[in-house]
Amino acid sequence: MRLREPRVQPLPTDDMSDDALKALGRERGSDAPLLNIFATLAHHPKLMKRWLVFGNHVLAKSTLPPRERELVILRIGWLCGSEYEFGQHTVIGKQTGLTNEEIKRITQGPEAPGWSQLDSLLLQAVDELHADAFVSDATWKALSEQLSTEQLIDLVFAVGQYNLVSMALNTLGVQLDDGVPGFPD
Repeated sequence: MRLREPRVQPLPTDDMSDDALKALGRERGSDAPLLNIFATLAHHPKLMKRWLVFGNHVLAKSTLPPRERELVILRIGWLCGSEYEFGQHTVIGKQTGLTNEEIKRITQGPEAPGWSQLDSLLLQAVDELHADAFVSDATWKALSEQLSTEQLIDLVFAVGQYNLVSMALNTLGVQLDDGVPGFPD
């Protein structure tokens, strides 16, 4: 973790505004676990409410297959140095079929041996977007032979969404949730 302590402390449910509770679908005094990202963003309920709509699209309604979506999210989390993001999506990635070996290989990038052509291209697109805010013509052309236009757009927006989230997590000092791994060894 870049910061060992949060800059913005996660709010207990009892201290959240009615708007924050409504956006999270929670009731005051709820004992149900709440991820640190949501308890932290509860400090700004209007932003959180609107961000959740977009985040829900990228995470749950994207046209990218779940495994490929998680490959992309893990790579941008790694490139941004966001251990919280990487840890949360390690858990989700495993649920979508990514193996421990693949998750560790994500840290090595698109040139690492063992990737399929599509996996390598997806990782290459993430690297290009992170480095230059642009996917090169060669990468775009190769991806467009395997992905639909909607999938290509969802790819760009997934990288942008999780770049933003990684910046927020790093800067606010959101700490790993209990039981969630950090970066691989």
